[in-house]
Amino acid sequence: MEKALLPLVVTSDPRPFNQQLPEPPGPKCVLEPQDSPELAPTLVCTLCCCFGIIYCCFGYRCFKAVMFLSGLLSGALVIFLLCHKEQVLETQLSLEVSAGIALGIGFLCGLVTMLVRSVGLFLTGLLLGLTLGAGLLLGTEPIYQPPSAWVPGGALVGLALLGALLTLRWPRPFTVLGTALLGAAVLVACADFFLEGLALGSRLGQRLQALPALPPLCWYSWVLLGAWPALGALGALAQWKLMAEEHGGHTSAVVLSRQQRHLQLLRIRQQEAKWHRSPPGVGFYHRQLSPNTRHPADSLAPSYLQSLQERQLSPSTQATAPNTVLDLDSDCGSTVPLTTPSGSTQT
Repeated sequence: MEKALLPLVVTSDPRPFNQQLPEPPGPKCVLEPQDSPELAPTLVCTLCCCFGIIYCCFGYRCFKAVMFLSGLLSGALVIFLLCHKEQVLETQLSLEVSAGIALGIGFLCGLVTMLVRSVGLFLTGLLLGLTLGAGLLLGTEPIYQPPSAWVPGGALVGLALLGALLTLRWPRPFTVLGTALLGAAVLVACADFFLEGLALGSRLGQRLQALPALPPLCWYSWVLLGAWPALGALGALAQWKLMAEEHGGHTSAVVLSRQQRHLQLLRIRQQEAKWHRSPPGVGFYHRQLSPNTRHPADSLAPSYLQSLQERQLSPSTQATAPNTVLDLDSDCGSTVPLTTPSGSTQT
């Protein structure tokens, strides 16, 4: 007796019906670092780690350097993508030419953001809003799926403009917050590159495209994503600590300078009080100079006066010198000429 064949049923599952095949394996959440990463991306990632530490811990302290780096990297990245992905003058540029053009224009952008404070603050606010928007897109993946790509794009643009306006209105706190969060995001991205090959970066691109039915993130991706706000908070606290120490040192220097000026004023007032308490008959010249510093002519004046007085009292001198002048009250010298005028001797 032949065995009865089971009926065939057409289903949406491509596997044959009633065949107990195993389900397709899900993604393995096993932490496997890259075996042999390429040299150039590794060097770039290491350099970005250094920049991330500077941003996170010394963003407001090294304000000019941070503004220059922000303008350089932002301008170079945008121009590189435009030159490498799009055709310029109906020709496809090579990688080296695109990198050279991007570095040149990025250098000019860095100079502008470093020298013009408002432009640097505006760019810092833009980066703060973009960083917050990227973190929100990745963090809300289990609970929210955007219906179209316009939703995450509009959210990023709105947050970037809001961060720029707030940074222009309150520069110090939002500069500290923006540099700390941006530096922490760079450090997390570098760790993601070394651990799982930029899985968070690729997931962010998928979220911006609003792709449906994405596989869930692994546990270490969530650990890296949770480390981002923690590192940002630590960086902001470190920057506030450095700012407090600098402000305290400046305040102490101001207090010391005020005390020194007060002491100088007290010394000047004491010296003026001593001058006012001196005897009224003593002049300023005699208060300042000692008797030993007087001019030698002061001691020679009486002898000249005596000789000239004898010549003045004689009758011949009275007749021949009508223009002579004698000051007997002066103790510092005589105004009498030592020789008689030639005109008076002829008369």
